[in-house]
Amino acid sequence: MLPLFPLGTVLFPGLVLPLHVFEERYRDLVRDLLELPEQEQRFGVVCIREGREVGTDGITALYDVGCIAQLSQVQAYDDGRYDLVTVGTELFHLDELQSDRPYFTGSVTLLEDPTGDPAEARMLDPLVRVAFGGYVAQLGAASGAEIEAPELPGDPQVLGHLVGATMALDLADRQDLLEQPDGVARLRRGLTLLRREAGVLQALRAVPAPELARAHALPN
Repeated sequence: MLPLFPLGTVLFPGLVLPLHVFEERYRDLVRDLLELPEQEQRFGVVCIREGREVGTDGITALYDVGCIAQLSQVQAYDDGRYDLVTVGTELFHLDELQSDRPYFTGSVTLLEDPTGDPAEARMLDPLVRVAFGGYVAQLGAASGAEIEAPELPGDPQVLGHLVGATMALDLADRQDLLEQPDGVARLRRGLTLLRREAGVLQALRAVPAPELARAHALPN
């Protein structure tokens, strides 16, 4: 069983997710977590398929696959709010949703996230890096602003997660990347999306607010 924090975003393993907690039910969640040993201070982030984040009846459907968020830093305020820094760890499948607490909980199955074929990973790795550079260049040209690209990790598995987290994609595409069966499949799908989005940006010269400044990979 995991406490759940449904959000309008997708968390990937190894990526940092800051959160500002102000709703009472999620204040309860944080207070409950802080009573646990540090290694157990974690919850499931699952993307909202239909509905909205705020409000007790705002969520009508969730995606089936999410990512565990481990508490890294907690800043408590006198009025009961919290600022959190969390880190994505393991993927999970949401088997059954429970609503017997102020916040959602769920019965989950932890999912493996294998690398896939090493030879194909080595072949895809440089292609994804080049495509990511081209995408960032087109993103900067379309937005009219200089965009500082994150330093790309050496691990192809982490590279796939970072690409999924930092591209300006709609939630369905980002969730699709999260749910890929292994790292090679994620790199392959990420390469397709990078090329597609770079082409769209070049043609339209318009861009939604980029995610590049908000998602950060841990060095390890």
